[in-house]
Amino acid sequence: MQTLVLLSQKGGSGKTTLAVHLAAEAASRGIKTLLLDLDPQASASRWADRRGDRPPDVASEHPARLEAALASAKAEGYGVVVLDGQPAADQAALQAARSADLVVIPLRPAILDLDAIGTTLDLCTLAKRPAIVVINAAPTRSRVVEEAAAAVAKLGGTVADVVIRERVAFRHALVDGRVAGEFDPGGAAAQEVAALFDLLTQARAVATTRKHANKG
Repeated sequence: MQTLVLLSQKGGSGKTTLAVHLAAEAASRGIKTLLLDLDPQASASRWADRRGDRPPDVASEHPARLEAALASAKAEGYGVVVLDGQPAADQAALQAARSADLVVIPLRPAILDLDAIGTTLDLCTLAKRPAIVVINAAPTRSRVVEEAAAAVAKLGGTVADVVIRERVAFRHALVDGRVAGEFDPGGAAAQEVAALFDLLTQARAVATTRKHANKG
């Protein structure tokens, strides 16, 4: 079972939007997928209410029950679990990071977001979990993406090669419980999400291989 957690100390990073899109992408590929909403704002759960019975499965869970929820998910045969963490770098976020195979950190390429990302990276180090920073909601034409990537690299973070751009499909799709690939099939937003899912799957596999090698 592949477990991804999306964490960001700063609110407004697009964390939940990315979480629902990654979960829906996994489900669209025939993978039994669970999206666990750990954020008290419950944005992912409200999206699921609008979505109805269409996959992925979505459930709200208290961080204190996360370990039991993941054990149940594994027993029920889920192939992918996506955790939408709360926007904080606290004990609950640390627990979520430790429970995952890979931590995904959405980052808007703006100075206030860059100022906050160091804390989230430190939390991943403390949790001893691999993390990958995804530049999110980026302008389509600007040098800020390259500047943000360079800033993250200086902090020792790994930046995903796939950039998620600011696209209207992301905003419009969520209104009635869809995702960008359903709102605009084959569009740029859908292609970016698919590419990011592939990249994260590969990163998780590499991290797992290294983990087993270190144990050996």
